[in-house]
Amino acid sequence: MKIFGREPALWVALVAIIVKLSTAFGLNLTNDQQAVINAVAAALTGVIVAVSVHDGIGAAVIGLVQAGLSLAVGFGLHWSPEQQATVLSLASAIVAMWTRTQVTAKVPAAAVTAPTRAKAARTA
Repeated sequence: MKIFGREPALWVALVAIIVKLSTAFGLNLTNDQQAVINAVAAALTGVIVAVSVHDGIGAAVIGLVQAGLSLAVGFGLHWSPEQQATVLSLASAIVAMWTRTQVTAKVPAAAVTAPTRAKAARTA
């Protein structure tokens, strides 16, 4: 499942990063409000990716990292919005790099037709 040609996890992660960066550059959110927004975005990312891919462990990992940091901020971790955005962006990038090579499509490989060497040679 794709939204505007991109995986849902990318869109939801983009929204979460925009909220974090907006807070860093002047959006007036309390730490508790930012923690709730980040936790919801992380949970939504996990759900969407788990629904759209067969092996969604990466979504669960990044969701756990984001929700854990959000929870820590909500309970008194005094990191600036810039620090949170940096750590979560790094975590998202690391997990995305790993996940992209690990997930499998819902459609089995046999359902996707690929040109064979003989067919490719005939058309060349």
